[in-house]
Amino acid sequence: MSLQFSVLASGSTGNAIYVETGKSRLLVDAGLSAKQMKLLFEKASCCELDKLDGILVTHEHSDHIKGLGVLARKYKLPVYANAKTWKAMNGLIGEVDSEQKFEFEMETVKTFGDLEVESFGVSHDAAEPMFYVFHHEGKKLTLMTDTGYVSDRMKGITKHSDAFVMESNHDINMLMMGRYPWNIKRRILGDHGHISNEDCGYALTDLIGDQTKRIYLAHLSKDNNMKDIAHLAVKQTLESKGFVIGEDLKLQHTDATEPTELVLV
Repeated sequence: MSLQFSVLASGSTGNAIYVETGKSRLLVDAGLSAKQMKLLFEKASCCELDKLDGILVTHEHSDHIKGLGVLARKYKLPVYANAKTWKAMNGLIGEVDSEQKFEFEMETVKTFGDLEVESFGVSHDAAEPMFYVFHHEGKKLTLMTDTGYVSDRMKGITKHSDAFVMESNHDINMLMMGRYPWNIKRRILGDHGHISNEDCGYALTDLIGDQTKRIYLAHLSKDNNMKDIAHLAVKQTLESKGFVIGEDLKLQHTDATEPTELVLV
């Protein structure tokens, strides 16, 4: 078994991603209830929850930690987050035994069995938000959502991945014409908000390498985006730069309630 993953849920209502190898099983975020998480694991044919080697936390927003405390307590799971995120989660996830709490600082690498996990910072309105690159037997999987922009530093860490789970949060026209108050629109559009469909496409043009096979568009806004609109916008941007979307480079959806197929990187 090589590197496999499933985007269990992605969107403003909850986020969770499962990653496994022959010797390691990790969950990134637990933004849905423990009951929902169990159902998603079953749908995606993931491991039993008590067989996880740990939960990696990206940041403290509720759509990423809603079920974290219950899962950690019920299944006695180790939880990894940086110090500022642990502090920000205080009072949000209930009590977690100190023996289950581990620090995973930004811009570091941790080894879980046969899987190396590299953390990197993103630009978002949280205490110290960070996402992850997974390395296994020459394969590379990047998870990157919840960022207002993609910096050159972030591109340097994540480029040439075999697979990307990439934020494509909103269609700018839908956002500007929508019902959100201006202060919320300004937050989403700002450097500490979320990247648009167009920004996702342009960032990917600098990230895709010869070995890149799969791109999953993630964290779509339920109010300011649609799957078809996101797909078309990113596809057109990539094709304008000479990339061909097809069997060799697949552009795929994620969903807020249905997991993606558990696939090999």
